[in-house]
Amino acid sequence: MFKIVKDTDKKIFEKCEPVEMPLSDELRKTALEMVEYLKKSQDDEWATKNNVRSGVGLAAPQIGLQKRMFAIYYEKYDENDKPVVVQYSLVNPKIVMTSNRMVALKAGEGCLSVDNDHCGYVYRHHKIILKAFDVLQNKDITITAYGYDAIVLQHEYDHLDGILYYERINKDNPQQEIPNSYLI
Repeated sequence: MFKIVKDTDKKIFEKCEPVEMPLSDELRKTALEMVEYLKKSQDDEWATKNNVRSGVGLAAPQIGLQKRMFAIYYEKYDENDKPVVVQYSLVNPKIVMTSNRMVALKAGEGCLSVDNDHCGYVYRHHKIILKAFDVLQNKDITITAYGYDAIVLQHEYDHLDGILYYERINKDNPQQEIPNSYLI
């Protein structure tokens, strides 16, 4: 069980250090535990019993580890309406391409490290290409992500640079729609 670092702690705003490769056994274990934590957090009974919030992503600084790694776990439906599990445990991720088109969640974003709601659109790139070492596959991978998948990856990636989602909300006009963007 992880204790989640909140945005009241200055360390959550610090830039993380790269992970030395090859991955140590200790960091490999932590990376896999992060995925398991997310999976369990989405089980209402387990989450209630353990007093944790449901999450789809978890970055190392959120558990007090200032390393460039994060985990993602959620289920979605593909274009044929079949369930698909999206799961990664990424080390030293690097976004290598972004689109000009932007996307935001209509309902706004949330974060396990942020207890107070921050309303407003968080615009992110509609498409990204990210390279990283995936602990689950035990190899270097390239991910091309669009829409919601791209939002989740960018949210977690921001944590590695000490950026929280609400810092990306337009303070003067939180619901402002911008050109070349869409809401989901």
